[in-house]
Amino acid sequence: MMTSILFLISLTLFLSYASDPWDGVIVTQEDLQALQAFKHELVDPNGFLRSWNDTGYGACSGAWAGIKCAQGQVIVIQLPWRSLGGRITPKISQFQSLRKLSLHDNLIGGQIPPSLGFLPNLRGLQLFNNRFSGSIPPSLGFCPLLQTIDLANNSLSGPLPPTLVNSTKLFRLNLSYNSLSGSVPVTFSRSPSLLFLALHSNNLTGDVPDFSAFQLQSLTLDHNFFTGTLPSSLFRFSNLSVLTLSYNRLTGEIPAAIGNLSSLRELGLSHNAFTGQIPNSLSDLPNLNSFNVSYNNLSGFVPLKLAQKFDSSAFVGNLELCGYTGSAACVPPPSQAPPPPASKKRRRRLSSKDIILIAAGALLVILLITCFVLLCCLLRKRKMEREGKEGGRGTAAAEKGVPPTAAEVEGSGGGETGGKLVHFDGPMVFGADDLLCATAEIMGKSTYGTVYKATMEDGIQVAVKRLREKITKGQREFEIEVNALGKIRHPNLLALRAYYLGPKGEKLLVFDYMPKGSLATFLHARAPDTPIDWATRMKIAKGMTRGLLYLHTNVSINHGNLTSSNVLLDEHANAKIADYGLSRLMTAAANANVIATAGALGYRAPELSKLKKASTKSDVYSLGVIVLELLTGKSPGAGEGVDLPQWVSSIVKEEWTNEVFDLELMRDASVIGDELLNTLKLALHCVDPTPSARPEAHQILQQLEEIRPETGTTSSGDDGGAMASPAQD
Repeated sequence: MMTSILFLISLTLFLSYASDPWDGVIVTQEDLQALQAFKHELVDPNGFLRSWNDTGYGACSGAWAGIKCAQGQVIVIQLPWRSLGGRITPKISQFQSLRKLSLHDNLIGGQIPPSLGFLPNLRGLQLFNNRFSGSIPPSLGFCPLLQTIDLANNSLSGPLPPTLVNSTKLFRLNLSYNSLSGSVPVTFSRSPSLLFLALHSNNLTGDVPDFSAFQLQSLTLDHNFFTGTLPSSLFRFSNLSVLTLSYNRLTGEIPAAIGNLSSLRELGLSHNAFTGQIPNSLSDLPNLNSFNVSYNNLSGFVPLKLAQKFDSSAFVGNLELCGYTGSAACVPPPSQAPPPPASKKRRRRLSSKDIILIAAGALLVILLITCFVLLCCLLRKRKMEREGKEGGRGTAAAEKGVPPTAAEVEGSGGGETGGKLVHFDGPMVFGADDLLCATAEIMGKSTYGTVYKATMEDGIQVAVKRLREKITKGQREFEIEVNALGKIRHPNLLALRAYYLGPKGEKLLVFDYMPKGSLATFLHARAPDTPIDWATRMKIAKGMTRGLLYLHTNVSINHGNLTSSNVLLDEHANAKIADYGLSRLMTAAANANVIATAGALGYRAPELSKLKKASTKSDVYSLGVIVLELLTGKSPGAGEGVDLPQWVSSIVKEEWTNEVFDLELMRDASVIGDELLNTLKLALHCVDPTPSARPEAHQILQQLEEIRPETGTTSSGDDGGAMASPAQD
């Protein structure tokens, strides 16, 4: 059931009405005529527009569905997901105060009226997921305040209008999944404000544009017919996090300068005609978690770090490429030919002058190398000092190696809400008003608070965790800790994207939304005809262990509340641990309550009943319980008073081990039987009642790799595009 994210939304809207009132003033005659024409051109099979009466009564007092006014003039038309058909009236230009037109996810067709371009106050145009056809009106570029245009997934054709990006405030342009053709106009590559440009899945041709817009954060050009080589300008974008060029006709080598894209998270170059080797510089990109160069003409060795991080699907289809799982063995280069036989003639001896010149040259080279090394050390020292000062000021800037944050670009102000919204790195740019006015669906409640799936007006979906009141630390200490959590990035950890502090103490955490939900739902709430094979279960187990290992060894965080509800799955079934580090935001009393709840659910290590403080060993116990869930298909605590580890141990002692495993797995027992038994043995080791007897996370990962070595990390990773949901305990 769709509900408001929180009571603050109503308060926010009330305050905004007071400052910019939609106050019940009678709608102007000109806007009334335009509304009647607008309704007349639409097909409304479900009667959503029945409130639009002929007199105009109530149009500006909230009685008309989807209409908001200010001083008698319509400023918002918002009718998504209404099954509306028909077309948009050309009289749309009569709404001279219109700021937002949101009609996405309907069945509206016909051409986009050119008169839309004569709306001087239009900020947002969301027409995606409809049936519009014809060309894009060049006049849309005449709206001086336009910030977002989303026309994705329609049937638009023809060329891209060069004027479309005329607005100096346009930061998001999505024209994907249409039938647009021709080359990309030069104006697109020079737009100073564009942050997100999506042109994928069209029929575009020509060269990849030579971009000079240094703020670009996401560029998707895949599934087109682009030719030529990659322009060098692409590799100057320090903020670029997504670059997809797959399924084109690109040629040439992949430049080593691609390693300059320090913020890159997703790189897609598959199904082209690239040649040469994969640059080693790609191995040094710290945030790269989605990578694919398959089906090109690449050759040589795959850099070791890439081969270890991504599975074979990222590299297949390159016949001369080697060094990754499943590839042909790499043949070492032939040794150099032996030197030619010595000349029978007597060699000329070097003169004293020759020796002096050679020595002087060598000395000069050594001197230059020494100077270069000293200069590099000096520059690095100054950079570290500068970053230290920035960190000391408490900004959202990450420590060394972490990309710039969106908050540094757009600020952390709360718009009209009076609150404070702070973004971390990632492709989500929205304001506090967008977040608080989003429609929301309750996904679950936990000891920490309530989790919502929030859908904003432009279609962005995020997961929002509203923390319960009076369980968090004071604001200053809270901000220090949450800024530290916002810097943590790993493919198997759910990234914290932003947080919001409301004027009355409200605290919201914003995460990616995960469409597959939690592991608990994946295992225990699926249909009977949707089995989960052993390879997928083992992949999830390894992903959880990698994430836990990173928490323990890289950021010194003990989770303390690891459950299958706190393990989320992306669209490729990659595991991502959620709710890590939240104990740092909470009071001691709140954390004690969390540990007690974990015990009730069957995940709490026995020692926590007395110690009340999580450790790496208690996390390993929880991990072992989840592995047992994967093996048995049973939920902890579901055994009528006997927890899952005790139940499994009792069955094993009776030598009925086969009765432990999920029936779905036993169908392939002749093939995977040894793997099942070895994994069961490891899981029971993890849930040993004595903490010191349990293995460390790195030992668990090593054993899992030995049990099933062919299961590698997939080429899909964390931050990616798909948005995720935090856990629901």
